[in-house]
Amino acid sequence: MENPVTHGIISLYPTARHPAGAPDALTDAELLSAYSVADRSATLVRANVVASLDGSATASGLSGALGAPSDKRVFDLLRQLCDVVIVGAGTVRSEGYGALRLAPEAVAWRLANGLPEHPVFAVVSGRLDLDPANDLFAAAPVRPLVLTARTAPASRRATLSEVSEVVDCGETRVEALRLVAALVERGLSQIHCEGGPTLLGTLVAADLLDELCLTTSPTLEGGVGPRISHAAASIPLQPMHLEHVLLAGSMLLSRYSRQRSSSEGQSGSGLRPAAAG
Repeated sequence: MENPVTHGIISLYPTARHPAGAPDALTDAELLSAYSVADRSATLVRANVVASLDGSATASGLSGALGAPSDKRVFDLLRQLCDVVIVGAGTVRSEGYGALRLAPEAVAWRLANGLPEHPVFAVVSGRLDLDPANDLFAAAPVRPLVLTARTAPASRRATLSEVSEVVDCGETRVEALRLVAALVERGLSQIHCEGGPTLLGTLVAADLLDELCLTTSPTLEGGVGPRISHAAASIPLQPMHLEHVLLAGSMLLSRYSRQRSSSEGQSGSGLRPAAAG
């Protein structure tokens, strides 16, 4: 059982719940409320990532090495809220992803709120360098998606089609706008990205990221770890609005939303509202 003193999360911003004395740790219900959206019919592209104080997205090659039990709580709750989890193939391999299966209490919450038992898991891979025998496919409670390019190897496409739905989202590379459109067409409007840096960078470069949930690990990596987002070229700065900051020990859990002009609408994707599904 989690120690609430060690791993409890409190509200730091906009205001602390109890400015003086020992604060109360937030419950899962309160955390779900803190990360919920008012209108699930509108498409939301959200990412959840962790970084060290000096900006590294990994330690010893793994993002998980920067996390903590409190960070894992939010990680799990964000999965509970979404329709689909998207992850780049490189991150799937390096982090050892398996089947996306929620805990029984999370399943019960989703059913009570009119959602399917589990979100869909989607792997983004231009080359289809994936093992169809991996538990990610073999033990999945919901048939996964593989989002790829039309020029991906035909033999790998055929093999993966036996354990997943393979979807073309571009000609020679996976294109962010077509990726989001393919998910929305399937009724998967609450899109949750868990990285890695290349996938997140693709979404950012296309101005498709609506929210960033950033965990700041109270550590220094000091090496050659990547940043959380990497694109082929720099882009104009995209302003973000701070929604909240939560404190867990010395770890910060921030939620930012994209600030756009009224002419841009809620998202730069133009995919507002979600497709019927």
